[in-house]
Parts: sequence; C-alpha cells; structure tokens
Amino acid sequence: MARSRLTRATALLAAALCLLLALAPAALAADGVGLYGRTDDRVVTYAGFIIIAFFTILVIVLSIIQGRLEGRKERRKAELERLRRP
Repeated sequence: MARSRLTRATALLAAALCLLLALAPAALAADGVGLYGRTDDRVVTYAGFIIIAFFTILVIVLSIIQGRLEGRKERRKAELERLRRP
C-alpha cells in the first residue's frame, strides 16, 4: 500500500514538473521580450555561436581530463605490476 502511494506521488510530481516546464516559455517570452530583452537575429546568432563554443570547449576539457585520468590509471597499474613481480 505504501509503495502504491509512493508511485502515485512520483507520477503526480513528474506530471506537475512537465506541466510547469511546458508553460514556462510562454510566461517568460511574451511579445518576443524574454529575460534578456528584445531579441533580434543578431542576438540569436550570437547566442548560437556561444553555445557552439561552449560545447567545443567542454569536449576539449573533458577529453583532457579523461586522458590524464587514463594516464594515471596506467601508471598505477604498472606500479602494481612492478610491486607484484619480486
């Protein structure tokens, strides 16, 4: 019985969240004026360029982090192998 209540509450919460997310754009962008102000083609283009640059930099940074972690893992494995051999 408690599991049924939890499932029902989760479904209700998810439905309410979806409804809020669906209605938010209409509330924030009345007559083409959003949080930033009036938007035109230049603003949208610059926002697109910023998004492209952000994801490019994100991929590069995450790749560098992964490479360093992989190198650390390989060094650790080599050290363990070196300690096991004698």
